[in-house]
Amino acid sequence: METKPDCACDKRMQEKERHVKANMRDYNDKFSYADNHIKTSKYNVFTFLPINLFEQFQRVANAYFLVLLILQLIPEISSLSWFTTIVPLVLVLVITAVKDATDDYFRHKSDQQVNNRQSQVLIKGSLQNDKWMNVRVGDIIKLENNQFVAADILLLCSSEPYGLCYIETAELDGETNLKVRHALTVTSDLGDITKLMDFDGEVICEPPNNKLDKFIGTLFWRDIKHPLDNEKMLLRGCVLRNTEWCFGMVIFAGLQTKLMQNCGRTTFKRTSIDKLMNTLVLWIFAFLFCMGAILGIGNAVWESWIGRNFQVFLPWEEFRSSAVFSGFLTFWSYIIILNTVVPISLYVSVEVLRLGHSYFINWDQRMYHSQTDTAAEARTTTLNEELGQVEFIFSDKTGTLTQNIMAFSKCSINGHTYGDIYDEFERKVEITEKTACVDFSFNALCDRGFKFYDGSLVEAIKLEDPAAHEFFRLLALCHTVMPEEKSEGHLVYQAQSPDEGALVTAARNFGFVFRARTPETITLCEMGQAVTYQLLAILDFNNVRKRMSVIVRNPQGQIKLYSKGADTIIFDLLDPSSEHLMYTTSEHLCEFAGEGLRTLALAYKDLDEDYLEVWMKKLVFASTVIENREDQLAVLYEEIEQGLKLLGATAIEDKLQEGVPETIACLNLADIKIWVLTGDKLETAMNIGYSCNMLRDDMNEVFVISGHAPPEVQQQLRSAKERILGRSRVSSGGEVEKADDSVFQETIIAEYALVINGHSLAHALEPQLEHVLLDVACLCKTVICCRVTPMQKAQVVELVKRYKRAVTLAIGDGANDVSMIRTAHIGVGISGQEGMQAVLASDYSFAQFRYLRRLLLVHGRWSYYRMCHFLCYFFYKNFGFTLVHFWYGFFCGFSAQTVYDQWFIAFFNIVYTSLPVLAMGIFDQDVNDQNSLRYPSLYKPGQQNLLFNKRQFFLCTLQGMGTSFLLFFIPYGAFSVMVKEDGSHFTDQQAFAVTIATSLVIVVSVQIGLDTHHWTAVNHFFIWGSLAAYFAILFAMQSDGIFRIFPSNFPFIGTASNSLSETSVWLVILLTTVVCLVPGLAVSFLRAELFPTLTDKVRCLQQSRMRRGPREQNLKRGRRTSSRRSAYAFSHQQGFGELITSGRNMRMSTVSSVCSPGRAAHSSTWLENILKRKNEVSCVSGESTGAPESRRRAKTDSTD
Repeated sequence: METKPDCACDKRMQEKERHVKANMRDYNDKFSYADNHIKTSKYNVFTFLPINLFEQFQRVANAYFLVLLILQLIPEISSLSWFTTIVPLVLVLVITAVKDATDDYFRHKSDQQVNNRQSQVLIKGSLQNDKWMNVRVGDIIKLENNQFVAADILLLCSSEPYGLCYIETAELDGETNLKVRHALTVTSDLGDITKLMDFDGEVICEPPNNKLDKFIGTLFWRDIKHPLDNEKMLLRGCVLRNTEWCFGMVIFAGLQTKLMQNCGRTTFKRTSIDKLMNTLVLWIFAFLFCMGAILGIGNAVWESWIGRNFQVFLPWEEFRSSAVFSGFLTFWSYIIILNTVVPISLYVSVEVLRLGHSYFINWDQRMYHSQTDTAAEARTTTLNEELGQVEFIFSDKTGTLTQNIMAFSKCSINGHTYGDIYDEFERKVEITEKTACVDFSFNALCDRGFKFYDGSLVEAIKLEDPAAHEFFRLLALCHTVMPEEKSEGHLVYQAQSPDEGALVTAARNFGFVFRARTPETITLCEMGQAVTYQLLAILDFNNVRKRMSVIVRNPQGQIKLYSKGADTIIFDLLDPSSEHLMYTTSEHLCEFAGEGLRTLALAYKDLDEDYLEVWMKKLVFASTVIENREDQLAVLYEEIEQGLKLLGATAIEDKLQEGVPETIACLNLADIKIWVLTGDKLETAMNIGYSCNMLRDDMNEVFVISGHAPPEVQQQLRSAKERILGRSRVSSGGEVEKADDSVFQETIIAEYALVINGHSLAHALEPQLEHVLLDVACLCKTVICCRVTPMQKAQVVELVKRYKRAVTLAIGDGANDVSMIRTAHIGVGISGQEGMQAVLASDYSFAQFRYLRRLLLVHGRWSYYRMCHFLCYFFYKNFGFTLVHFWYGFFCGFSAQTVYDQWFIAFFNIVYTSLPVLAMGIFDQDVNDQNSLRYPSLYKPGQQNLLFNKRQFFLCTLQGMGTSFLLFFIPYGAFSVMVKEDGSHFTDQQAFAVTIATSLVIVVSVQIGLDTHHWTAVNHFFIWGSLAAYFAILFAMQSDGIFRIFPSNFPFIGTASNSLSETSVWLVILLTTVVCLVPGLAVSFLRAELFPTLTDKVRCLQQSRMRRGPREQNLKRGRRTSSRRSAYAFSHQQGFGELITSGRNMRMSTVSSVCSPGRAAHSSTWLENILKRKNEVSCVSGESTGAPESRRRAKTDSTD
């Protein structure tokens, strides 16, 4: 037996494979394996302050303000007190630190609770209670029912027959259905403590990794190798259920367990606005340094020409050696004074807004699914405004567009189709809810919820048609379903995929009832007679094989191999004698797929005893190999599956989810391109596309790319491009001429669709063809990629992200969608029939695809609108506030004297103006949610990035600069000629400062009132409350009382009461306010009157129609009967076959049946109305029509 060298430090060997001996701590300690103590917290009492501060100052904004604070502590250059910077900086640091400390405290509590859990460990011949943290690799531990698994352990034995146990894996993958694990046969009888103490097996396995669904290892015991896989492992985080006890051997502990290996940090996603803000902040820094340089140079010049005249009575300080050095010091002084153009409160406010927007999504009752008690959830707070800029949606099909609730609909057996019904004139009759179902009363074990309408299949069964019997016998035997019989005749099937459940249920109703399985047998009830088959092997499903097979021996001693899988795979394995039947069945598959059904081919083979014996020996050997085990097994499986005889095919209906066609039509009107990426066959995917209105009969052309070689794929893509653009615009290499390509794409009126299958997509994604693929796809209205792997889904998303620079959204419901969800800018998970993996990896989640419409057109658009207006206003008010110092510098000898009181500077952004702008950023709406859905074109400004970009930033900063100019020069001019009521002049700088500060607060408060379109009580309270707070604080801080307490900190004693008691001061404030606001108000009014946007027009209609909602009717789609090539995406998962062939009986929990609701009746007028409305709104938006005309039109509509 191979052993590992006694070297605890040999990390290289440890990384390649792990060696663990049972009950031998001394041996295992040599390898320095991790103990079972976990630590997810980041800090302790001593490290919290330094580490947290270090992390916070890694943020550029915090570091910037720390540098400013240090500069302010230098007396030679500081003209502001240190508290003007330290107050907001400390506030931000404290808030962040408290949040981090709270999070870490709960992590500490969780770690402590987990580490101190009790576990029964076999030590020195007895079971002893010990803490989880003390469990070590190689220990044998005992678990009891409902206990958490302490570490990753190899199951040795249990209280259940054959070493079975049942676990719940909700903490690993979110799935709450019970799963079965089983011990090796050689260890399943080690239930006695004495036997367990004598157990000295050695496990050689893979090193620690994060693959939850995979484990490869070998147990060496008594000189025999035993293969180990994931079905024999209990992972940390699982809960033992319905099992009295079990024993296991610890393989991985603590941070090396698969659960902890999966706790890595997720990729941080940043929005386009975040990236733009970073660029703008750099611009502002550059602008700040330019202003500082101008004022510093001005100081040097002023000191040289004018300042020297005052040195007699105002001598320079000792350190001011020259005018140039004075200018240098003044430069840094102005950097400090003007730093508020980038306020630290901006970053805090943005996070508060995003948090508020996330709560609105969570609280939206119209995105709550009552049937499953599932609410929408924003699982991240950083991407909300990105929801308002989506241009591409990548959607899975099964379970996302469809319900993933399968119903056995039709089948083809030995060249005959079953499932359709005909009238007396041999015309096909459409099946409705009123159509009579087949009577299965002859079968006492039938499922009462199963519906089938073609009685001829039941007659074939009753007449003992051999092909029909063999067909349903295959369905009853070839699967990994786990049965549970609660009472006599009351069967519950636990299927890992809805497809399997539907097929086994169909076999049950047609007289071939799957009753039970043991480790080596499967028991059926065939037409009322119990028949037991010996289960010899299961050839498990995986994504490459796309099929599964079983080998059984019937009571007559015959050995048969039954196989089911994708027809493209099964047909390649058929015996030549089935060629004629294959062509007939293929035609039937075309018909089935033409109706959007999921298809599956069935075949069988008789096996020779001698051949099977040789093959089984090869199988045992391949099962014990650690390197390339899966590849060797695949070769063996394919060897025995050659020469199959075709039985027929099944067709399962996967119904569309409610509201899918309407949602897709609405999103298309918003110029959102929807690409479907599915594992289904080409024809099935196309017909679902027709059902969803993504494909329509009136489209100009549907291009199908199905080439098997790169030249063929290139030619097909180039041909498609020629048809769309015309030959003159396509070069010999297939590239579109780029001169006016984007404009040309916008002018394409014809509608095209692109459908490409998986093997062609693999070639199209190669570097030399990916540009051609992207060009053609973007010229098409609809793109469907079928037969794609999870990796190809991610590659398609990455292709669009890389070259189109558009915001992408991926939506799916299964584990195969996780890579796509993580790759897209925004990932949306649907909590459906395939577990919770997609939800756990997503940024947003809900229960139905139709909620995507509201998420984007309402919450996404609102979040984008609010964030953009918030940023525009924020930069405007801060430029208006800060640049007053710049103008003042030209009148104070460039001495870095501040205009405002220092306390006003400290409080302006955190007290006086913070709440109103937050209220606007959280609650404002340009139009209500009904009109956001009624007019999808309102979504387009977000896609075009119109509301906040570099141009808008320039305009709002220009407005802020103009406001600062007026705020300074109007009071400056007035004070030069103004006198008090007693005849004296206003000569003090403090009164001048109070006048400007009061004017500023009033101007920015009134401006935000003008910018607010949707008023709430919160807006009123925050705006007028902030004004009241300003005056209250102003009078309090300039009062006699506080001056007596802090004479050095509050020098503006009595200034507020003296200056604001003068009528002329209020007149100056009024004049300043009016002059500052009127230009912007006039521009807004003229723009709305002369060049109204679609938002302006809809807002006008909204006001006139009193918030009247959209009149929507449902869309009706008739059944499609066109003949298209069939396809099937097997939703099975690998791994269950090995579980069953190990010979383990299953005991399953009760599963409540889910009824599949019928497809609602719809009306075609809905799509016509919405298309008509789109054209009307588009025409209106293109005209230069004034608001009065819009109001007249709205008035006419409201009286209809």
